[in-house]
Amino acid sequence: MYPAPFNYHRPETLQEAIGLMAKLGEDAQAIAGGQSLIPMMKLRVGTAPEIIDIGRLPNLDYIELRGSTVHIGALAKHADIAASDAAAQIPMLGDCAGGIADKQVRNMGTIGGGTAIADPSGDWPCCLRVLGADIVCTGASGSRTVNIADFITDSYTTVLANDELVTEIRIKLPPANGSSAYVAFKRAASAYPSATAGVLLTMNDRVCEQARIALGAAGSTVVVSAEAEAILQGKQPDSELLKQVAETIVSESSPAADARGSEQFKRAMLRSLVVDAAERALARSRGEQVKGGHRYA
Repeated sequence: MYPAPFNYHRPETLQEAIGLMAKLGEDAQAIAGGQSLIPMMKLRVGTAPEIIDIGRLPNLDYIELRGSTVHIGALAKHADIAASDAAAQIPMLGDCAGGIADKQVRNMGTIGGGTAIADPSGDWPCCLRVLGADIVCTGASGSRTVNIADFITDSYTTVLANDELVTEIRIKLPPANGSSAYVAFKRAASAYPSATAGVLLTMNDRVCEQARIALGAAGSTVVVSAEAEAILQGKQPDSELLKQVAETIVSESSPAADARGSEQFKRAMLRSLVVDAAERALARSRGEQVKGGHRYA
């Protein structure tokens, strides 16, 4: 299917792009790599009569460590993030970025686009929720910072105003004893995930001091559970405890049955992914070199 007719704009600067967003209002839709928006346009999911191409705006593709915070420009490509020093320091960043779709998509798609689209099956919202990332939103009145927990409010819905663009992602480095992992299950590399899970564990020797866990493709937004995280605190995680954690957080999910699987299948897969991600994070906490990534049917 072909997209509905639209007008194409290609601003040269961020301020010009913001001006166009403000002028065109609700009709405007920003596009960067286009790896999410273009397929949606072809399927005519919603309308985008005014397309503003921000993919070539200067100085928005950086990946930098400043003090204890990783700053990632909104136009940083998935492939560049996967290969960055930041991914070496925060393994789940590499797990996520390095497993998105195929090489072509990873070399064109951007973290800003993958976050702003707020697709409940997308990889970045789940990963960034575990990492507690902050999203910098820039508009005509300046910039503001919104935590990822507050940024996405529903499927394909964020707090971005009509004249705002995501310009940066900020991630604090986990503590030295913090280890993480992200795992997604897909039918094929090019498909959206059927289920995803991310885990960040702060360990004191073999005892878990703190845990962060999130599920993706498990509801209209990322699913988290304070109850599930509390189960691990002050305990030595073993297989039975991890199964209990997985059961608890999955009980709070609501995966939709679709072409990627039934609700029952997705719940079973989510439970498996939570255990898998936690075991990878634990192995990394012991200094083991565990390769992350996605699982395929």
